[in-house]
Amino acid sequence: MVCHGCYDAPCQLKLDAWMGLERGASKEKVYDGTRLRTAKLTRLFEDAQTTEQWRAKGFYPVLAEESDSQSVIVELLKLKERHPLPAEHPLPDSFDLGLDRDQQCPKAEEFDQYARDYPLWGMPYALPGLDERRQDALLNWLEQGAAGVPYPALSAAEQQQIDQWEAFFNGETLKQQLMSRYIFEHLFIGDLYFSELPGYDSYFQMVRSRTPPGQPIDIISTRRPYGDPDAERFYYRLIPKRTAVLAKRHMPYALNTARLQRWHELFLEPEYEVKALPSYELGIASNPFIAFESLPLVSRYKFMLDEAQFTIMAYIKGPVCRGQVALNVIDDHFWVVFVDPDVTASEHTAAFLAEEAKNLRLPESNSGLLLSLLDWRKYSKEQLKYLKAKTYFLEARTGKHGNPVNLDLLWDGNGVNDNASLTVFRHFDSASVVKGLVGQQPKTAWVIDYSLLERIHYLLVAGFDVYGNVSHQLETRLYMDFLRMEGEQNFLIFLPKEDRIALRNYWYRGASEHVKQFVMSDTVPFDRDTDIEYSPKRPAKEQLLDMLRAHEYGARAEAYHTDDPSFTKLQSLQQASLQFMPQVAFVNVFDKQGQDRFYSIIHNNGLLNNAQLFKEAERRVPEEDYLTVVKGFIGTYPNVFFHLREQDLPDFVDAIAALKNEQDYSDLVTRYGVRRNAPWFWHLSDQFHAHYVDYNPREAGLFDLNRYQNR
Repeated sequence: MVCHGCYDAPCQLKLDAWMGLERGASKEKVYDGTRLRTAKLTRLFEDAQTTEQWRAKGFYPVLAEESDSQSVIVELLKLKERHPLPAEHPLPDSFDLGLDRDQQCPKAEEFDQYARDYPLWGMPYALPGLDERRQDALLNWLEQGAAGVPYPALSAAEQQQIDQWEAFFNGETLKQQLMSRYIFEHLFIGDLYFSELPGYDSYFQMVRSRTPPGQPIDIISTRRPYGDPDAERFYYRLIPKRTAVLAKRHMPYALNTARLQRWHELFLEPEYEVKALPSYELGIASNPFIAFESLPLVSRYKFMLDEAQFTIMAYIKGPVCRGQVALNVIDDHFWVVFVDPDVTASEHTAAFLAEEAKNLRLPESNSGLLLSLLDWRKYSKEQLKYLKAKTYFLEARTGKHGNPVNLDLLWDGNGVNDNASLTVFRHFDSASVVKGLVGQQPKTAWVIDYSLLERIHYLLVAGFDVYGNVSHQLETRLYMDFLRMEGEQNFLIFLPKEDRIALRNYWYRGASEHVKQFVMSDTVPFDRDTDIEYSPKRPAKEQLLDMLRAHEYGARAEAYHTDDPSFTKLQSLQQASLQFMPQVAFVNVFDKQGQDRFYSIIHNNGLLNNAQLFKEAERRVPEEDYLTVVKGFIGTYPNVFFHLREQDLPDFVDAIAALKNEQDYSDLVTRYGVRRNAPWFWHLSDQFHAHYVDYNPREAGLFDLNRYQNR
C-alpha cells in the first residue's frame, strides 16, 4: 500500500483495496503529460464494478484465475526471495526510481522473460523483502485464492447517523437542493466521519445515487462532481470508504450535531429565495459564481473557512498524487490568511461578483488537442478586467468613510478556529498544508478572499481532471498563475505604498513585464495606502508577518515547535550547501532510555520566480535555500529516514551545515540514514507510522515510499 495507492500506483495496480488486487494491472499510465487526447477513466469502484468489466477495459489479472495458472504477485514475491537486494550502497543505477520511469508490467505469460531481464526487480521493488513470517503468511493467502473479507455491517449507531445526514442532504425545497449541491461539490473528495461516535475510525464518501435513502446505492459517476447526473431525480448518499487510509490523500472531515446546526444557520435560516436550480450545462456548472449566485455569499465563504485547511488541502492532496507541473506555480514555503467574511462578504460584494461572473470563468474542459492561445488570451484579459474592477471596488470600500486597511480586514478565526492561518510547504512534486504560521518568515504570503478561495477549489479540485489531455493540464497550471498573483497582491495591500513594488519585483526576479502587470502595476493600481503603522527600523514585511502571527488564532502552531538548540541552529542557516538535502526527511532521535522523538526536516528551495512553467533549474537560487524543522510529521512522501542517538544530534546538524557536494550527503546518509536496502528498513518505517498515529490519530495514514531516494 505504501507504493501502490492513488492514481500513480505502478501499472495501475492499486493494493489499498482488495478490489484493486482483484482488478489487476494495466499497461496504460494515468499520468501522461504528453497525451493529446483525454484518457479513459479507470477509477476504482466508479468506472467499472466487476472483474469482467475491468478486463474489457484492458486490465489483466495478477492473481491466479485458474488452478494451474500463474500468479504474477506470487512470482514477484518469490523473485525477491531468490534475489534479495545487493548490499552495496547506494543501490546500482539499474534500479530506475524516477516518477516517469518506463514501467514494466508483465502479464503471467510474460513473467519468465521479465525474471530473466530483471532478476532484482521482485516485490517490494527496490526495497527489502519481507521477513520470513510475513512472506509465508502472504504467500499462503495468495496461493489459497486471496479471498477477500466482507465489509463489516454498519452498526445501529452508524446507520442512525447516515439516516440523519441523508435526510438533511435530500430535502425537497429548492433552497435545500441548491445547498446540498454546493456542499457535495466541495466535500465529494473528503473522508467524512461521525465525530460523536466514541472510538470511531470509519470513513464515508458523499456520492450521488440514482436510488433514494434506504435502497442500495447506485453511484452516478461523472468525470467531475458538477457533471450532468443525467437523471431527473437523484439523491446524495453516504457510502463507506473501501480503501485503506493513505496519508497522501486522507482528508478527514467531521460530521456532528454542531456541523448540522452550523449548516442550518448558514444556508437554511437566512431569508433568500431560490427561484430555479442552475443547469448542469458546462459553462454554468463550472462557474460557481453563476451556479450558486442564489446562495448567500457570506454563507458560502464561511462554509469554506470553517475548515479552511481542508479547503486548501483539497488542492494539495486531492485529485492528483503527482503534482510537479501543478505545484511549480507556488513557492516552497508561504503563509496564508483570509479576509474576514463579516467585514467584506456583504451584499455589495455579492452584487460585485455577480457583475464580474463572466470575467471569473474558469477553464471548462479538455476538448481541444492543444492549448488554445486564443482562449488563454481571453482568460488573461478577463483576469485583468476583474483585477481592475476589484481594485476600484476595494478603493471605494476602504475610502474615507469605509473600512481601514489594517488587520481588522482579516479573519482571526473568531478567537476559536485555528483554521484562520495556514502554512503551505511545497516539496517539488508534492506539498503539505498545516494549520498555523509554521517555520521561519517566508518570502511570500497570500491573503485569500471568497472569490479567490472558490476559484482555487473549482480550478484545482472540482474542475481538475487527472485523465485530461496536455491542453487541460497546461491550461490549469497557467490559470493558477493568476490566482497566486492575486493572493500575493492582496497581501501587498497591507504594506506601505512605497514598499509594494520593490517587494513584488523581488518575488518576480527575471519575470516578464507581462507577468508583473497582474501584481501591483500601473495596469492594476491600488493607490490606497495602508492604515497600519510601521516602524522605520525594520522591513515592513517582517513587521507585518509578526503582526499576523500575533493576530491569528492558532498561528503559533505550538505542536510543531522544537526547542532543541541543535535544530534551532539548523533553521538559522540560509546557504547553497543545503541544496543537497532532500525535500522531506523524517528523523528519529532516541535517548539512552530508548525514548524516541520524531521530527521532519523540510527543504525550502530558493527561486527567482514561480511565473514560468518550465526551466525551474535555471530559476534556482541555491544560496537562498533554508530548512524548516518541526516536531512530528509534515509531508506524506518521505525522501529519507534518519535514525540517530540524542548525543549524536549536534554532530548530525554540523554535518548538514558543512555539506559541500553529493558525496558529503552520501556520507551523511551512510552515518545517520537508512538506505533502501537496510535490513531494518521496514521495522523503522513501522515505527514512523506508529508514531504518526499516536501523534495525530485523526490525520494519520500510511506514508508513500515512491519518492524514497537512493543516494
